[in-house]
Amino acid sequence: MTMQIDNRTFFATIETILARGETAEFRLRGNSMRPLLRDGRDTVIIAPCDPQRAAPGDVLLCRHRGRHILHRLVRREGDRLLLAGDGNYRVTERCTTADVVGRLDAVRRPSGRVVRCDSRSWRLRSRCWTALPALLRRLVLGILRRFGGTGAGSRA
Repeated sequence: MTMQIDNRTFFATIETILARGETAEFRLRGNSMRPLLRDGRDTVIIAPCDPQRAAPGDVLLCRHRGRHILHRLVRREGDRLLLAGDGNYRVTERCTTADVVGRLDAVRRPSGRVVRCDSRSWRLRSRCWTALPALLRRLVLGILRRFGGTGAGSRA
């Protein structure tokens, strides 16, 4: 049986779980973290984190303008954070460490395989993707969108 709940209730529950020091899992919706995370297919495992220790490259679950986003930390200036989805080569979001809810700890693929975000393979793929020039990222994302490739993402 499938049950649907509104996003506010859903993420309030996620925040409660994380505040207790537990991890939370949910299936992704959206394409903003394409191609490393896949819409409707991958399940993310979010862990509580100390936002003061968040470093560029970490994928954070944050409150932003009345909703929640799961995006990569691009840069930090003290308590101010600049985030961007891997599939967003032009759009960024600004928030503060007070808006951080948790950090992506692992991804469960449909096969059941769990990819830890501290693994060498995840870090390498993340670095390679984010190092690509915006024009090349745009081209790859367009191909994935057109042919349904390995892409998709996470607008939490």
